[in-house]
Amino acid sequence: MPHAVKRDNLINRLAPDSQGNAIMLDARIRPYIDRPLALAAERLVAGKISANAVTLAGFCVGLAAVPAIAAGAYPLALTLILINRLSDGLDGAVARLTGKTDLGGYLDIVCDFIFYSAIIFGFALASPGNSLPAAFLIFSFMGTGASFLTFAIMAEKRGITTDIRGSKSLYYLGGLTEGTETIALFVAICLWPEYFPVLAWAFGALCWITTLSRVIAAWRTFGQTD
Repeated sequence: MPHAVKRDNLINRLAPDSQGNAIMLDARIRPYIDRPLALAAERLVAGKISANAVTLAGFCVGLAAVPAIAAGAYPLALTLILINRLSDGLDGAVARLTGKTDLGGYLDIVCDFIFYSAIIFGFALASPGNSLPAAFLIFSFMGTGASFLTFAIMAEKRGITTDIRGSKSLYYLGGLTEGTETIALFVAICLWPEYFPVLAWAFGALCWITTLSRVIAAWRTFGQTD
């Protein structure tokens, strides 16, 4: 397979489009958020604040949402979650100005995955009735995380690239449950925590559909050369 091949349209045969081109939100919102993030990043760079510092600071703020959720302070938790997600956009914008690094990409992914599960763990702490749906949702995150990272490793090995979700440190394969959809879930469960169980079960099911679509995408992509 040729190196540095663009594969943004490769998985169009899947329904839904596993790249997220048709119905998912991450790629759709990029044109609206890139410019504001770039302007904010310019100020951070001028203040000599590194992308890794933004990542780690946002991660710490995000983890502070866990005890807030456990204590039932949902408005505070939501504020901390949104600050974390803002920092997640800003660190990449800063990196694009100062130069992307492997360490920065590594920290970004690791902090994101821990943060996502930590928020759900907070809801398990908040109420015994949340424990089983929370466990199912974290279990489902393992499916989406594993299918995402493994595809990225294989894509890197074959020189497959994409920039549909902006310039990234690794290949971003889409699905029904991407970053924007997960943020929407977090907002919903903070605004209506009494509905956490049903939302967790539903979102977990969507995560498994995403995992399946990514496995099919991998089969079609890498099976062509194996």
